[in-house]
Amino acid sequence: MKRAVVLTAALLASGAEALPDRKALAQTANRPEVTQADHPYAGLWVTEDGHVRHELLPNNRYVEARGNREKAYQGRYEVTGDHIDYWDDTGFTADGDFIDGVLHHGGMILHRRR
Repeated sequence: MKRAVVLTAALLASGAEALPDRKALAQTANRPEVTQADHPYAGLWVTEDGHVRHELLPNNRYVEARGNREKAYQGRYEVTGDHIDYWDDTGFTADGDFIDGVLHHGGMILHRRR
C-alpha cells in the first residue's frame, strides 16, 4: 500500500512540473494590457488577396480575420523594434517581422491598409 501511495505521489509530482507552463499561458493570456496609442504599427494589415487580415489595435490586442471568419483568432501582441510576437487567447504563439513597411508573418506578406 505504501508503494502505491509513493508511486501516486511521484506521478502527481511529475505532472505538477508541467503545470507552470499552463499557468504561465494563463498568466500571459490574462496579463494586463499595455496601451500604446502612438504605436507605429497599429492598424490593419492585409494579404494581397485580402484573405488574411490582422488588425493590430493600439491597446496591444489583435484580431485576425481569415476569409469570412472575421474573428478567426484574437489575442495580444508585443512589438520590439521591427519584430512582433503574438499570443492568441488559446495560448498559441507566433511571430513576424516588419521589413520595409511590410509585415512578414507565418510565410505570409501583409501590407498596411489605410
